[in-house]
Amino acid sequence: MTAPLIADLFLLAILAIGRQEVHDGTVGADGISPIDILVFFLTLAYIAISIDASGLIRYLAFKVLQMGNGVGHRLFFYLYAFFFALGSFIGNDPIILSGTAFLAYMTRVSSNIVHPRAWIHSQFAIANIASAILVSSNPTNLVLAGAFNIKFLVYTVNMIVPVVVTAIVLFPFLLYIIFADVSLIPVSIEMHELSEEAKAKKPVNPNIPHARVGAEEEAEEVNEENGKLLSLEEIMNPFLDKGGAAFGAIIMAATLITILALNASSSSGHERPVFWVTLPAAFVMFCWDLATGWVHRHETREIAAERRQQHEAILAERQSRASAQNSPDQNAQDNLPSQPFTTHDSLPGSLNTHTGPGAVISSNGVKISIDTKTSHDFSETTLPASALDEKEPFPEIQFSGSTSKSHGDFASPTSPKQVQPHVTGGTDSERRAGGFQAEPSQPTNLVSLCGDVYRWLQETFPTVTVVFSHLPFPLVPFALAMFVLVQALVTKGWVPVFAYGWDHWVEKTGTIGAIGGMGFLSVILCNVSLQRYTYLSPQIY
Repeated sequence: MTAPLIADLFLLAILAIGRQEVHDGTVGADGISPIDILVFFLTLAYIAISIDASGLIRYLAFKVLQMGNGVGHRLFFYLYAFFFALGSFIGNDPIILSGTAFLAYMTRVSSNIVHPRAWIHSQFAIANIASAILVSSNPTNLVLAGAFNIKFLVYTVNMIVPVVVTAIVLFPFLLYIIFADVSLIPVSIEMHELSEEAKAKKPVNPNIPHARVGAEEEAEEVNEENGKLLSLEEIMNPFLDKGGAAFGAIIMAATLITILALNASSSSGHERPVFWVTLPAAFVMFCWDLATGWVHRHETREIAAERRQQHEAILAERQSRASAQNSPDQNAQDNLPSQPFTTHDSLPGSLNTHTGPGAVISSNGVKISIDTKTSHDFSETTLPASALDEKEPFPEIQFSGSTSKSHGDFASPTSPKQVQPHVTGGTDSERRAGGFQAEPSQPTNLVSLCGDVYRWLQETFPTVTVVFSHLPFPLVPFALAMFVLVQALVTKGWVPVFAYGWDHWVEKTGTIGAIGGMGFLSVILCNVSLQRYTYLSPQIY
């Protein structure tokens, strides 16, 4: 995103380009209107990503997985055909967003798929190939159709045959040559079984924050069984918002049919900008998502609060366990009682204390050892067992300052600085009851306010928040800056130079050489210029 922008600013600074290139590259020239293209693509992408957020793609992929019935080559073909069919209508972005996660989970819970690259790379290839059929599936298609005044229906009629043939020819190469390894695509896929209890469990909307408790930590766990179980639940018991999926599918179908009908009935192919159709459709879908989120706000907030508490408990438990393992006082750990505890579940009232390197907890109470910087001596005090109330968790205690050699007190009257305990856990009532001094809360600033607002939006309107977070907004500055660069090549005479060399090639090779040569150059150059080389094609021809 920043590279083409820096290039434009550099060219402007040295006066290599001026106002004309910036205007033509932003507003439009030669039948190409970058702003119209980006508005069209973003609005249509909102509808497609909203359908993905409803869980429809994951649910359909689950049905395809069931059809495969554990046969590796058959399942690979079914998923290949599924992503091709779906990518032809909604484009490659939703396929990549949802399909990649699905394939990652699927290969994770399989016991004999060593690496997911065969499945994920094949999905990338077929999703991008399928997006060439409809003009609406890729912004590059819209650029070419607009530059040559090609009607959308005519474009699809001419593109569907080479795209389908490419998909057919590519499949055996991927299966039998590129990924011909049983560790990547086994003959029979062995999947872990999901328990009946997990199957009967109501799936939770993954758009809600911390909906999958433990998913954030599963990659760091030593025992991978818990992470595999979570992944298995994700694919074998997928969430599906039936209302949102049905409404989104209707809106998408109506939008595509309207675009094709209006474009086919026009005389030149684009009298009216196509975003005149997609923008109202996206607004209707946006209103639906807002209304649905507001109606179910109490349920989603309750789920989010419950899962957030579980998430924080997992993190606190892991931090406590890591602190205990990294404690330098090994002798104190060796003298622990015969009934030690490792997690907060093993103590009454869910006791969960975080102790520093110098603290030791015994079965008769809490023995607190305070390290000092000026001396190797320490003072200690033992709290009675009654302090461990079965109903209230004991707050975490941290001590600061220097101490003397006195016993029974935190510091003697002659100590230079008395120790002040600070409570970092427990409720306000617990802190007041214990007589401890609570640490002051962090001051409110703009960052914290924005975080609170974003969390409120996530819990109240989960679908809208997820869709906006997945929209390709970085494409806007990138595409506009690239259009300016291409327009600079046009105005400075580089495109006529390219066209002169291309003309000689076409004269010597004919139609086959022209198609094959442009295909070869496009495949090579799109890997370094992200398909934007096609912007030059209208001027070359």
